[in-house]
Amino acid sequence: MTRIDCRGGHTQIAKVLRHTRDEAVREPLSALVYIGDAMEESIDQLCELAGELGIRKAPCFMFQEGRDPVAQTAFKEIARLSKGAYFQFDESAANTLQNLLKAVAVYASGGVKALQTSRISESRLLLEQLSGKRG
Repeated sequence: MTRIDCRGGHTQIAKVLRHTRDEAVREPLSALVYIGDAMEESIDQLCELAGELGIRKAPCFMFQEGRDPVAQTAFKEIARLSKGAYFQFDESAANTLQNLLKAVAVYASGGVKALQTSRISESRLLLEQLSGKRG
């Protein structure tokens, strides 16, 4: 990871996905980690961008804080189309989120093989999603 950016106001998911796509054109990217609680944009536009990221092998790991059903639908689709993963959490799951982020870092640096040998317990959750076992 090179940067963390948090902003309030209208969601900017398309802007993030577009930027990630443009960077993936320049050089391969291992992962995009997105943590959010809402989605106020065109799901069709987000899905198109996510599909482009999937083609470029730049998976999106979408972490949703809370239970907003619109965000859940969008985040799951972005993860699916980009060949990434989706996880939902709340304020009581800080340790799980921390370990999931560590597992994404393991994946980004060493791929599926690194996840398979990882000692981080949440690596199994990530492997399940990456292998297509979505709930």
